[in-house]
Amino acid sequence: MNPHQLYSISVSESLGSVSAIWFCPPDAKAMFVFAHGAGAGMNHPFMTRISDLLFERRIATLRYNFLYMEKKSKRPDPPAVAIQTVSSAVQYARTLSTLPIFVGGKSFGGRMTSTATSKGLLGQPDGLIFLGFPLHPAGKPSLERAEHLTQIRRPMLFLHGSKDALADLDLLRFVCSGLGGFATLKTWDFVDHSFHAPKSSGKSDSDTMTELAEYISIWISDRFQ
Repeated sequence: MNPHQLYSISVSESLGSVSAIWFCPPDAKAMFVFAHGAGAGMNHPFMTRISDLLFERRIATLRYNFLYMEKKSKRPDPPAVAIQTVSSAVQYARTLSTLPIFVGGKSFGGRMTSTATSKGLLGQPDGLIFLGFPLHPAGKPSLERAEHLTQIRRPMLFLHGSKDALADLDLLRFVCSGLGGFATLKTWDFVDHSFHAPKSSGKSDSDTMTELAEYISIWISDRFQ
């Protein structure tokens, strides 16, 4: 039996629906509602590979598109629309399983998820996971995008490359320290916002993705000890 199940999630009557893929191992310990980044949809190789690796570690994933990606547009949805999509996806995930629920995503998807959480739209997820939180535009360090994180009183995992142009590492450390015990920051040397490292580093993308999935799995397990 194919463990990938395709669903359609209604965002609203006026906005329409988005595609989603539920990928759940038979002995799952948790689920991750996994939003994509601004430039690539739910079927991007990074998204599918991380989902595969989490499946091997007993973590179910619900990947879904934002509306603009569903319509094959290159311009991301306005925040209000993206946040509504996140909320609809998380609500839908809760109808699929009663597993502990973690929410977040890659870059833009993670930030829209945290914004929705800060507004109280996602209930009380067991934790948030950010794969490259986009703290600021490239070359324009700032803290504005992190202000809403102080309103979230749930465990948060920040996974970042030391060469991420969208998150000055000193600023990100400052943000995480301000979140106290709610934030965990894990970094990878030489790795950029796409979790790619140059060949000269001796580190392959495959190695990095395996380490990402393993760290997520361990962090999730620690939430229930």
